[in-house]
Amino acid sequence: MPDYERFCPISLATEVIADRWTPLIMRELLMGNTRFNDIARGLPGISRSLLTQRLRHLERKGVVDTVPSTTGRGREYHLSPSGRDLESVIDAMGRWAVEWLFDEIRPHEVDAVTLMWWMHRQIDVDALPAGRVVLEVRHTAPQRIVLWMVFDRGEVSVCVQHPGFDVDVVVTTSTPVIGEVFQGFRSWGEAVADGAITVDGPPRLVREVPRWFTWSSFAEATRARLERVPVLD
Repeated sequence: MPDYERFCPISLATEVIADRWTPLIMRELLMGNTRFNDIARGLPGISRSLLTQRLRHLERKGVVDTVPSTTGRGREYHLSPSGRDLESVIDAMGRWAVEWLFDEIRPHEVDAVTLMWWMHRQIDVDALPAGRVVLEVRHTAPQRIVLWMVFDRGEVSVCVQHPGFDVDVVVTTSTPVIGEVFQGFRSWGEAVADGAITVDGPPRLVREVPRWFTWSSFAEATRARLERVPVLD
């Protein structure tokens, strides 16, 4: 009997990317994460064995190429031309969700460490000050936790322990508030104005902090959606 599923291009595509985790793994690869641990860090909830399985699947399908790590230890995962060509598909999925599943988006439910990890990938390197700057973020709720970002000559790192350098700027806020800013539900300026975010440090750096971040790639779509259909309190 003919296999009509092999005739349909959509059916063939679903064999590659249509499962729970593969589009999210693609998102991480498109964000520039090439190391296994970095990919896993951006995907809270996935087991290491399942991530290994999915990456091997993408490699077999020609979507991902593996190469020796530049450090000489382990290997890295890079999108092939066919994998890079899926960027518009992954982007369209996110924009579709903003438009049609808007009420199900919960920016306040992300945990602090994951949020900071996502934020550190959304940096406007050209906007960063010259030299090293240490940003301390004091999350006040739902879990009280202090995390740090270190900006140094275009490199950005997230620290769960004090990095050992003097802190230049301190941001105090709740994780839900900064999650809403990241996703585009409110602006940094609005959150500062209503006291949901406080920033302490040299005035120049205090003014510049929001310019360092480009926020979620779907923040603009979220803001546009809110302008058309405001959320009623």
